[in-house]
Amino acid sequence: MTIRIQAELLIPGKGDPIEGGTVVIDGGAISYAGSRDSAPKASNDVTEEVAVLMPGLWDCHAHLFGSPAWNLETAAWLAPATAGARATADLRRYLDGGVTSVREVGGYGVELAAVVAEGSVAGPSIYGAGEVLSTTGGHADIHSIPLDIYEGVSARGRIVGRLADGPAECVRAVREQLRRNARVIKICASGGVMSEVDHPIHQQFSDEELKATVEEAARADRVVAAHCHGKPGIMAALRAGVRTIEHGSYLDEEAAELMKDKGAILVSTRFIVEELLGLEEQIPAYAFRKILAVADIHGQSMKIAVAAGVTMAMGTDIFASGHRYGQASREIRHLVDAGLSPLEAIEAATATGPLTLGPQAPQSGRLALGYDADLIAFVSNPLDDVSLWGEPEHVTHVWKGGQRVK
Repeated sequence: MTIRIQAELLIPGKGDPIEGGTVVIDGGAISYAGSRDSAPKASNDVTEEVAVLMPGLWDCHAHLFGSPAWNLETAAWLAPATAGARATADLRRYLDGGVTSVREVGGYGVELAAVVAEGSVAGPSIYGAGEVLSTTGGHADIHSIPLDIYEGVSARGRIVGRLADGPAECVRAVREQLRRNARVIKICASGGVMSEVDHPIHQQFSDEELKATVEEAARADRVVAAHCHGKPGIMAALRAGVRTIEHGSYLDEEAAELMKDKGAILVSTRFIVEELLGLEEQIPAYAFRKILAVADIHGQSMKIAVAAGVTMAMGTDIFASGHRYGQASREIRHLVDAGLSPLEAIEAATATGPLTLGPQAPQSGRLALGYDADLIAFVSNPLDDVSLWGEPEHVTHVWKGGQRVK
């Protein structure tokens, strides 16, 4: 079936907007996108009329834990069936908010991707990392759980960090994620906020361990996403050849220049910083102290990256089940606050998204010939009012693989 969508305004993901545009969908792909005047003549098309049409959004830093609480220890103890069932509601929320693709950097994304692909569950396309690679005592180690028990939790199928120490163990950890068909590898190159005893600035994993991880992933055409707050971890991860820096809280001008030289992408996740600042009563006290320490410098680092011309991609770092998955596009507001134009922020949330997967990137994120027919329609022009982002009711239509799902 051919679907023709007429829009008052097309925002193609990359390039200038087009007034009076048309997109034609054949099957699951776009066969035409451009001016209405140049569109192929209609035959037996199903025609839709919308105000603003653009590619579906990408959340390039997501977690599908199905956790009821903002606490990683809670997520670790959940039965996988319970977590997966709860996460399916979060996938629906993503669609309603306009997110049609997710790079899931630690959680049940690998398993959920399969059930979405087969049509059993409605949700975005998912490109999962499996378990997060962490040093013993690192950011993805839950320090309150005895070490032998924690490692056993992982062995029983719970989604937690995969502890790896030394280059050989890092190689094995990568291979374990590839065995599950991970589409990207996630590694913690610095300490974090939601972990108890480590420091966000400190580097985790040696240069040799990082290099071994990146090289092993590359043999399978996978790239590495590096969780990094502190500059030492950022620089080490970039030297090793990671594709993306996640968070980048202490990024400075020198780090920004190295990112540009390496062609790396920053997924800055301001969304989660703003959320955690309002959750003092719901997160552990140590985590709230850390987010207070990181928040201002993180905002400054985003502005440094934008001013330097670092490539940005949208990511949220949502990890507790609930309504926030439907509000993921609020990150676009934060990208504009950091200095991107509204059009550049939309590109960061659409066309740039697939680039965070390297060789695994699908034809997605743009209104262009041959690209996946993942599209959203908006109630009015978000280039004129970025405050519209973040509320699902402003997304009037969603097409996923050519099928209307909202």
